[in-house]
Amino acid sequence: MQPEAGTIALGERETLVITVESEQYYLTDEDVRTLLFYGKPAPVCQAHRTTKEDGSTAVTVSIEGYAAINTAGRGVKIFTRVGYYILPLVSFQRVARGEAVSAPIFPLIPEFPGGSG
Repeated sequence: MQPEAGTIALGERETLVITVESEQYYLTDEDVRTLLFYGKPAPVCQAHRTTKEDGSTAVTVSIEGYAAINTAGRGVKIFTRVGYYILPLVSFQRVARGEAVSAPIFPLIPEFPGGSG
């Protein structure tokens, strides 16, 4: 099954929201800074809301993948459990700075050694 294209957008408290295949993931502002300024991979998280028997709501956060700058330094790869994605580094930076509302992310087809896949 081929992953679908998605979007990345600026959310509340400077969090980047990644939407793919009806799933939402996010990168915190601290993780975005770590990715952009130090070039280190950043965790891609997902929040899960559950309602307890007493009616209260509990939120659990889990790491569902990571984001990293590609080896050429021109793109950001996003790895999640639903697929692999890529977007230009310039687009990622523009969304992170608030210069753009959102940017498309595209499915990344992994290369297979010894063949065209």
